[in-house]
Amino acid sequence: MAGFVEWLLMPFQFDFMWRALLVSTVAGIVCAILSCWMTLIGWSLLGDAVSHAVLPGVVLSYLLGWPFAVGALVFGAGSVALIGTVNRTSRVKEDAAIGIVFTAMFGIGVVMISKIPSDTDLMHILFGNVLGVSDSEIAQILVMAAVVLGVVLVKHRDLTLFAFDSIHAHAIGLNPRRLEILLLGMLSVTVVIALQAVGIILVVAMVIIPGATAYLLTNRFERMLLIAVGVSVTASVLGTYVSFQADVATGGAIVVAQACAFALAYLFAPEHGLVRRAARRARQQEREAKERDTIAA
Repeated sequence: MAGFVEWLLMPFQFDFMWRALLVSTVAGIVCAILSCWMTLIGWSLLGDAVSHAVLPGVVLSYLLGWPFAVGALVFGAGSVALIGTVNRTSRVKEDAAIGIVFTAMFGIGVVMISKIPSDTDLMHILFGNVLGVSDSEIAQILVMAAVVLGVVLVKHRDLTLFAFDSIHAHAIGLNPRRLEILLLGMLSVTVVIALQAVGIILVVAMVIIPGATAYLLTNRFERMLLIAVGVSVTASVLGTYVSFQADVATGGAIVVAQACAFALAYLFAPEHGLVRRAARRARQQEREAKERDTIAA
């Protein structure tokens, strides 16, 4: 028994594990909050596009010695503008324009990574490197997270109204376009935060799955935020811990944990779960059958 307890607690003997847990938890909180608005507005595909399109900006920021968020914001906003331009000036529909732009930008970023001579392994941008984050990277992550959470705190009501009814938001004097740009900017910064944990390739899961999971579990937005954060943080901590014990990729473990949480909500959510809906249908069919038998008798 003592040996089993020692095995359970062994990861917490290492400083890098505590840093990894800190980064994954912060990334989980920020991504979960943004994912709620992404889910309500229906921006999941756009979130996927932005998360991949920022890759060239992140690499360029590395080359110039700038914070990753600078390049991410520029390329994130640029990719959204380019998607709109392609959609407006051609017969190509929005979903196709999104696919074209984000795959093209992602391809450019991969080419840049493969050709840049560097003592630093830039592949962690693609796949994450949460177990190897430095103190300076942790400081940058905490600053960016504080900025995003500060904006959310100040603009929470406006963003929520925009998500539920952009027409009403415009009618009472809010500017939906500015709120849209604000959300996209926060999404770009959030992507940079999360890429330290899971990398660009998997970051889209962190900005979609928590909100989608919470959406199945509640009809109230405030509760949705709390559930999304709880799911995301739990999956981030659990995935980081399991990745150490099982010697698997940390980013993949975190995303798998989130996917498991979504699967449980999809099946067993109290109101919207597949099992509960099937049980309601079965009871309804049973009542209808009894009514038909009563009438026939």
